[in-house]
This record gives sequence, C-alpha cells and structure tokens, in this order.
Amino acid sequence: MLATLVEALPDPILVVAGARRDDLSGLRFVLANAAARELLRITVEEGLLLSAIRDPDVLAAVDRALFDTLDADCAFETTGAQTRGFRVRARPLDVAWPGLSAALVTFHDETDVRRVERTRVDFLANASHELRTPLASLSGFIETLRGHARDDPTAREKFLGIMQAQADRMARLVADLTSLSRIELDEHVPPRGVVDLGLVVGEVVEATAPLGPSRDVQLQWDAPAGPVMIRAERDQTVQVVQNLLDNALKYSPPGGDVRIELAIGLSDTAAASAPDRMPRISLVAPDPSAEAYAVLRVFDQGPGIARQNLPRLSERFYRVGGQKSSDKAGTGLGLAIVKHIMNRHRGGLSVASAEGEGSIFTVYFPMAQGPSDAVAKAS
Repeated sequence: MLATLVEALPDPILVVAGARRDDLSGLRFVLANAAARELLRITVEEGLLLSAIRDPDVLAAVDRALFDTLDADCAFETTGAQTRGFRVRARPLDVAWPGLSAALVTFHDETDVRRVERTRVDFLANASHELRTPLASLSGFIETLRGHARDDPTAREKFLGIMQAQADRMARLVADLTSLSRIELDEHVPPRGVVDLGLVVGEVVEATAPLGPSRDVQLQWDAPAGPVMIRAERDQTVQVVQNLLDNALKYSPPGGDVRIELAIGLSDTAAASAPDRMPRISLVAPDPSAEAYAVLRVFDQGPGIARQNLPRLSERFYRVGGQKSSDKAGTGLGLAIVKHIMNRHRGGLSVASAEGEGSIFTVYFPMAQGPSDAVAKAS
C-alpha cells in the first residue's frame, strides 16, 4: 500500500543509500517513483545513483544528508529543448540497514515560479528603462530653462514642446501598464457581453482616420452589410482594434496602404490562416472547439518582420532587432495588451510577416449565438 502511494506521488522521489563518504560508486538509489524515473530518464526503481544524476550540487546535498545527517537542499536544472528548474531537498532517514546510511531526495518543480520571477525582473528593468529616458530628458530641459534659456522665448517654447511630448509619453506608458495589470487580473473571467465588432471597427477607423493623411497612409475599410456580433467586452474590443491599427499606421511607409478586413463564421484553423509566402505564428490560440469565429485582419505595407522575431512580438517592451524605444511612438505594450485580451476572450491572435512584404495581424473572437448570448446581450 505504501509503495503504491509513493509510486503515485506527482513529485519525483528517490531513496538513496551509501556506506562511505566520497564513494560515489557506492551510492545507490534503492527506490525511484514513476515521476523520478520519468524526470531522470531511468527505467529501473533501483540502481547506481551516478547512472541517474551527475549534478555535483545534488550529489553534495545527498552526501550531507547521508553522512552528516543534516538536511540539505540545492537548485537543479534539466537540460534539453525545455529547461525545467527544481528545488532538490535531501533528508536523512533513520533506516536500520547494517553498514548503510539512507536519505530521502525529493525534487520540487519550480519552473513556473522561476519563469514568473524572471518575467517580473525583466518587466521592472524594462519599465525602468522606458521611464528613464523621458525623465532624463525632462530633467535636462528643466535645468536648461532655469539657466541660459530662461530669457530666450524661442528656445523656451521649443523646449516646452519637447517636455510636453516626453510627459505625454510617460503618461501613455503608465496608462498602458495600468491597463495591462487590470486585464491580467480579470484574465480568467470570460466576458459576458455581446458586441458588434463591425461597429467597433468602424468607430475606431473613423477616430483614427485623421492620422492617415498626416502620415501619408491610406486606410481601406469596407463596413460589413450587417451586424457582426461577438461575445466580448466592448472597451477591451476597442483596445484590440486600436492597438492593431496604431501599429499598422506606425510602421507603414509614406504612400502605403493599411487594409482592414472582417470575415465571419470561420473555424479557428481558417481564422488563423495566412498567405503561403509569409511565415505565420500563433501568439494566442483557443482550445479546439466547434466555435464559429469573427475574424479581423489588419494588413500593412511596412518593412516586415524576420521569422525569428515573430514569437517574441507580444512580449512586453520587446523591440524588433535594431529598433530603439525612440524610433517609433508607443510604449511597447500594445501587442502584450492585445494578447492578454484575446486570451481572456477565448479567441486567437496570429501574425504573418516577411521582410520586405509587410505584415498581417489577425484576431478572432467567438461569435455570439444561442440563448445564453441573447440573455447576455439583454443584460
């Protein structure tokens, strides 16, 4: 009964025995549960410890538990396509084996915890970097205005204009950080509303239209003949459309076109499709289902994105190689916001792009249908 319970435990467990300190060839594992055999790629429950694990920190921890009768722990990482991080704990066992000492060795998977910690550290470093530049600029111009430019009206107006732009940049960054935090907080809660996607796109296009001529970019959008109802939250749907359209306008060259297309009733596979000539990657994908999706595609004629950069586009503050934060207006959080919103909406986000051929960003939402959606719309 006890052996069955140990075998079924989800954490990898070894029981190790040894007779003499520093005699690695004499250390043996006398029990390895199923999780340990899978982790360490061994096929037997008993054998030479070195055949299962060679990490010096783990072996040192085992040595301390066996021969110093002290608790010991250390970090351990697997190698391979996907690195996994573990906290290894070795504890002495009081077992009556003549001439042998025994220890219990457990492996606790901390991969997700470490990933979250790395994400937090990277996030703080990137946010600090993004704020440092405009703050340094503001500080420099304030010092200049308090000095020799105090009585120069032309210089004063110029510097005040730059300071306003930097302050606006910081305000956008704080707003996006706040928005992203709020979205992540509710990401597990599916939206209950019903929204006309065609109407939302039309409103965003109308609000964004004045930016086109100022950048010498033509917006192409044909409104659908009827409503395109999706299960969604209106404000977040607006954010998705606005961020995708802003990106397309930002990276389109003068004289270029930005085309917006809307399709309805597609499967998730058809929704995420792209031209064969362009590498495509899915950044958010819903669980396979029989859902019908409303699909929004935004085409631009920008410089395109190299294949190796596509998987990282939705990372916070990520810039395609060679770009600096000052190259293009924006906070570097737009696609991260889109990703989390689409994840909350049980929809999808994909990108297709090739260098010199522009990009296609696609989002797709579950369509509203059935009695439950009618109730949600009425509420």
